[in-house]
Amino acid sequence: MRLLDRLIARLLPAVPRPIVRRFSRRYIAGSSIDDAMRVVASLENEGAMATVDILGEFIRTPDEARSKLAEHESLLARIRHDRLRATNVSVKLTALGLTLDPDLCLVNMRHLLAAATDHDNFVRIDMEDSSCTTATLEIYSRLRREFPGRVGAVVQARLRRTWSDVDRLLAEPSNFRICKGIYNEPRSIAYDDPEIIRRNFVWNVEQILERGGYVGIATHDERVVWESIRLIRRLGLPVNAYEFENLLDVPDEISADDL
Repeated sequence: MRLLDRLIARLLPAVPRPIVRRFSRRYIAGSSIDDAMRVVASLENEGAMATVDILGEFIRTPDEARSKLAEHESLLARIRHDRLRATNVSVKLTALGLTLDPDLCLVNMRHLLAAATDHDNFVRIDMEDSSCTTATLEIYSRLRREFPGRVGAVVQARLRRTWSDVDRLLAEPSNFRICKGIYNEPRSIAYDDPEIIRRNFVWNVEQILERGGYVGIATHDERVVWESIRLIRRLGLPVNAYEFENLLDVPDEISADDL
């Protein structure tokens, strides 16, 4: 990570929340489920898929974790009610109690995936900083056996461990989102060089696609997108083997002619 990036990452926690909200507003669908449903309905009408996150992680009590679980269950029910067939849910495990009690988090995730099964939907487990990586992937590994086809995980190209994590997880049917990663990690854990991060990103996409995993390619880096398209074309993959993901309100450079 460059010097300016390091400085921003260290100062961000001290920035007043109203300022953070002002600059992040374009990427957020709204402050209510109604707002989010209007946005994702519009996206589906354009032929896009969507995933919805409820903000707010690192809760402090088991009751807060159960409250977050109820919010996510309500979100799944609303998606079903509104007949949004290309919209699913993403969740950070710290919102469901991971840092309080991993067993509590696992129970909460089982409830959430049972709801996803009832509503014929899918839940993506978001990845957080490296202190959560091992526990998050362990929970994913357990739940994908219990709820096949209903749960996926996220891996980060910045982390040095990602290649071995992906290699291990691909021993069973796996569903990934891969992103670069935004967390300020020690150099012993994460790569700093942008080109190495790009190459690690593409290397992991190649590993996933060649071994039959599903991958959501989550980046706005056009070089990484280009390399991923090259791999998809070389392997002759169908469109249901992958997806390209971008943040809300950030232009998508990919056209149907690219694939």
